[in-house]
Amino acid sequence: MEAMSTSGSEAREHDGPRFPEVAERGLSASDVERRRESGQTNHVRDTTSRSFADIVRSNVFTLFNGIILTAMVLVLATGSWKDSVFGVIIIVNTGIGIVVETRSKRTLDRLSILVAANYTVRRDGRNVEVAHDGIVLDDMLWIRSGDQIPADATIVRSWGLELDESMLTGESRTVRKNEDEDVYSGSTAVSGLALAHVTAVGEHGYAATLTAKAKVYHRTVSDLSRGVNTILRYMTVVVIPLCALLVWSQMQAVGGLHQSLETGQWRSAVVSSVAGVVGMIPEGLVLLVSLNFAIAAMRLARKNTLVQELESVETLARVDCLNLDKTGTITDGTIVMRTIVPVGDAVIDATVRQAIFDLANEENPNPTGRAIIDALSREGVRGGEVSSRIPFSSVRKWSAVDGPCGGWFLGAPEMMLSALEGDHDDVFDKVTALADGGDRVLLVVRTGAAGVGNPDVPVLPSHGTPVALVVCSENIRDDAEPTLRWFRDQGVRCRVISGDNPATVGAIAERVGLTGDDAPRTMDARELPDDVEEMSRVLEDVDVLGRVLPEQKKAIVEALHSSSHVVAMTGDGVNDTLALKEADLGIAMGNAAPAAKAVAQVVLVDSRFSHLPDVVARGRQVMANMERVATLFLTKTVYSSLIALAVVLTRVPFPYLPRHISYVGALTIGMPAFILALAPNTRRYIPGFLSRVVRFAFPGGLAIALSVMLGAWLLPGIMGWDLSRASDLGELRSSCTMILFAMGIAVLARVASPLRSWRGVLVALFAAAGVGGIMIPPVASFFALTFPSERMLRALLLAVVASAAIFVVIHLLAPVVGRWMERLRRAIMR
Repeated sequence: MEAMSTSGSEAREHDGPRFPEVAERGLSASDVERRRESGQTNHVRDTTSRSFADIVRSNVFTLFNGIILTAMVLVLATGSWKDSVFGVIIIVNTGIGIVVETRSKRTLDRLSILVAANYTVRRDGRNVEVAHDGIVLDDMLWIRSGDQIPADATIVRSWGLELDESMLTGESRTVRKNEDEDVYSGSTAVSGLALAHVTAVGEHGYAATLTAKAKVYHRTVSDLSRGVNTILRYMTVVVIPLCALLVWSQMQAVGGLHQSLETGQWRSAVVSSVAGVVGMIPEGLVLLVSLNFAIAAMRLARKNTLVQELESVETLARVDCLNLDKTGTITDGTIVMRTIVPVGDAVIDATVRQAIFDLANEENPNPTGRAIIDALSREGVRGGEVSSRIPFSSVRKWSAVDGPCGGWFLGAPEMMLSALEGDHDDVFDKVTALADGGDRVLLVVRTGAAGVGNPDVPVLPSHGTPVALVVCSENIRDDAEPTLRWFRDQGVRCRVISGDNPATVGAIAERVGLTGDDAPRTMDARELPDDVEEMSRVLEDVDVLGRVLPEQKKAIVEALHSSSHVVAMTGDGVNDTLALKEADLGIAMGNAAPAAKAVAQVVLVDSRFSHLPDVVARGRQVMANMERVATLFLTKTVYSSLIALAVVLTRVPFPYLPRHISYVGALTIGMPAFILALAPNTRRYIPGFLSRVVRFAFPGGLAIALSVMLGAWLLPGIMGWDLSRASDLGELRSSCTMILFAMGIAVLARVASPLRSWRGVLVALFAAAGVGGIMIPPVASFFALTFPSERMLRALLLAVVASAAIFVVIHLLAPVVGRWMERLRRAIMR
């Protein structure tokens, strides 16, 4: 099928499933054009990704960018433009963020067009296919099974249409719709067919906002984002008052406000204060979060995987339980009718074949119905006379027709036999034997003159004769077995949840090695307890569930949630939408019903099950690496805050300049963080990001702050420096910067460990770059770094050794202090 224009203004004649002949001609071309010109289209302001303006706004207009810009202006006002280099780095980082997120947006938008739902409307007496936005007011809209209704409408003609209105009402039961009844956007057609007159479009639709929520990009509140926002919130509280105190303390260090204004030394006081403020801001951390989500989404898009919510990448990392829908996931959805087996004394004659054909020959047959039609068509069977019909429903699991020879029913054997009176054990045994071999089995029941009853109140017959078993088989995907093996190796528990016979599903699950060498444990979903807690306990010992109803799929997800599992759910049908919405991560196939794709966070555009390991692995990479690099940024925040506090309390000159922290930060945090954030990592993410990062960062930050301040307090006495002289103050700041750099490399080595790989080379390269920069005169001059004299080098080496000892001691004591504080917290809680 050709892709529709994104504007929705193009339409083409429908060449898909056939529709009934109707007298309604629909709108003319001129009618449609007039409605477009007057804005009466179904356009809703929604997208699958943020707009370019939103991307720019989120990257540029942030609190800390405002603080950085203010600090940069203050430094420029002092005339010390070299110390404003930190502002240029922020501009570059922000530009990178905008470029990467924009590229990600374009990639996602292109991919979203491939999975966008098209609809069929009747215009000028023809059925044409249009995009969602191409529908206009007063269109005659065809509503088919699997469609998510795009606009409010009134039913004109109905062929057994049943809707799931749970997105509107919260009720999961289906509702039958007849002529002259209203339907609303956001509800889903689960069976049947209807022609409807569109009464409200776009923003005027009763449920347009609900539909939009199912489709648009929006930020979920992830553990990572919550942790980063908490860090930023506390830093907002700390930075502003500490900045004011720093300015005051640095003024005092140069003789007070009056003298500093008279002598012009206020300039150096401002520059020193900015050095403390800049160091406290984890500006790159915010950038890296959005960058990594965007890069992960873009990389997945290159493998035909559409991420509809960027922050759902975090959920990918936490998944430990994967519920698989059999059809479309393990099997490719291709079904072939193998044979028709007679039941009892029945004979498979032309009448039976005709009835089976008519039962399957709905306006929009499902794959099983299509397989039956194709097989019987090759035998010369054609559509017969049907006076009334009950379309197949995934909720009921059966269909029925009234024809010249009376009523006929076709559906799941368990459902049919449980309703029929009498002993049918022989039929059940035959069904079980076929299903155990992995076949899909349907039972044909004849009710004769009794007919099918009232189509508006579908009920299985209690009096009827089992006539035949229709035996079909499914084609298993060639990538199913290796994909399931990957999930087993990664510790993700996979379950198959299907509406088919448990024995059939179990046989297929065993063939693809769902549970490795062990036979999968199967269960009929009708035996599941209703209590969620009890269901949770039962599910721990079940690998395959058959005869699952749509509302049960949702209940199964809820039960797994009650056991603290993070659940991913795959699906492709309307009957999967409730579970997809309930799951932590809904994954829809590209050939899924529009309703399933609308509620899923991830869409496998080419419907390849083998993409799922990439999806999960990419999420794990992002989250594990973001936790790793967040410790770098937070360590800088900790030591900068502690140094600033120590400077305020002791009224000493600030131990380094803004350009010094830019130099050290770029080599020990900024550039290494970008590289580490993109490294391979398959560790499953565990909630608790913020607490782990703080526990890791605080000891390192404390050690660095103590080392730098000891250098600032002791080196002037050791070296005989007079800090009122600019040259001596410059040498002190250069020495403190070297101590800071050495400790920064130590933290980087700890974060990057294990070092027996490229990570060790990475640390060594940045350490060499930092030392080499001091030896390059233009670099040393620009960053105000002085190569130490022999006497100063000895003192500096002694300071670095002492700093290393402090670093080791604090990290050894940290776990002990942590355990003591935890015991204290528990004692207080009691």
